[in-house]
Amino acid sequence: NKALLAILWELFPGHPNLLPAYLDGPRELATTGGYAAKPLFGREGAGVTLHEPGAAPRTRTEGEDPLCYQALAPLPDFDGNKVVLGAWVVEDEAAGLGIRESSGLVTDEYARFLPHVIL
Repeated sequence: NKALLAILWELFPGHPNLLPAYLDGPRELATTGGYAAKPLFGREGAGVTLHEPGAAPRTRTEGEDPLCYQALAPLPDFDGNKVVLGAWVVEDEAAGLGIRESSGLVTDEYARFLPHVIL
């Protein structure tokens, strides 16, 4: 549930490991660095739209799932491949790492995934 992104930002604003995220609209993100509009229950990039600063704000339409609005963060690009890292921490110990690589700006169901376990 992407609502957790906005809840974490509300609890820990400015935390270096979080991006600004809101449930009530893009707020300042629409004019500063841009934002991603993500369906709360979306999976693997489904329904995610990217919006540059100054673009018309993306709002939820009737019948559409609620959205989370999160600041854009450019992904590193390695020869046309964008990489996202996901980490799992259990009781303050690193437990795993997943590397997801895609050619698109939004990681989707076609992304390559490489899991790692930390022993």
